[in-house]
Amino acid sequence: MIWEDLDAHLDKVPGTVSAYVGRPGARPTWTRRADTTHYAASTMKVAVLVALHRAAEAGRLDLDAPLPVRNSFDSALPGAPRFTNARDYDNDEAVWERVGGAAPLRWLAERMIVRSSNLATNICIGQVGLPAVAQAWALAGARHSVTGRGIEDFAARDAGIDNLVTAADLAALLGELALGTTRPGPLASPAGCAAMLDVLVAQEHREDLAAGLPDGTRIAHKNGWVRGVRHGAGVVFPDDAPPYTVVVCTTTDLADGGADGEQVEDDACRLIAHVSARVWDARHELAG
Repeated sequence: MIWEDLDAHLDKVPGTVSAYVGRPGARPTWTRRADTTHYAASTMKVAVLVALHRAAEAGRLDLDAPLPVRNSFDSALPGAPRFTNARDYDNDEAVWERVGGAAPLRWLAERMIVRSSNLATNICIGQVGLPAVAQAWALAGARHSVTGRGIEDFAARDAGIDNLVTAADLAALLGELALGTTRPGPLASPAGCAAMLDVLVAQEHREDLAAGLPDGTRIAHKNGWVRGVRHGAGVVFPDDAPPYTVVVCTTTDLADGGADGEQVEDDACRLIAHVSARVWDARHELAG
């Protein structure tokens, strides 16, 4: 069986590999350490995106209004000094070129996802607030994931305030977005969920989950990487089968790319692509 083969393959991988595969709204077809927490890296940016759209639908934010682009943020640790992002640790020069000027929040939210901009992420968090991000996780049914601080908030990190995810929680968040396009759900309106999925489909970092799929396959996904960590989380929309969620979280020495914010294809990328390809082959067999 494919799932036993995958487990046997992943048993040989150093470190911890978690996975979740299933159709949105249905019981999972295959899980592996799905409730084990990993450092979130950039996958937590999906919850920030949801929080922004929820605030916009409630009338608390205008996604199309320009706001200042500044590199200075409040720490999540009370009393700590403000912190900044390092330009050479980011993945998107387009946002940095706006520093000192202005940009619409919707554009910043898109750059946060499609290029994984850290600067855009912290600006977005500053607009919506960490409690709203926590609410997005909770409404999706996430049980263990936490977005406790912004990116490069080292004072908070050193005090034990961190960003954590599980494969099951990422699958719940993305699955609820997919379901939310067809009926009103807890996260946002159907139009709002569709808009967020479109942003995730436009993801430009495609070295892991997307690399395991046939060219042209629609996948709404977000990945994250730092040295020792590589995650891929997405919803795949085959032309010949119902959608399915696939999440692979790895904390492993195979993730040796990503130093100083650089995007590098490594063995962890290839591992996630391998899992994605095997799940694609079994797409007609997933539990409904």
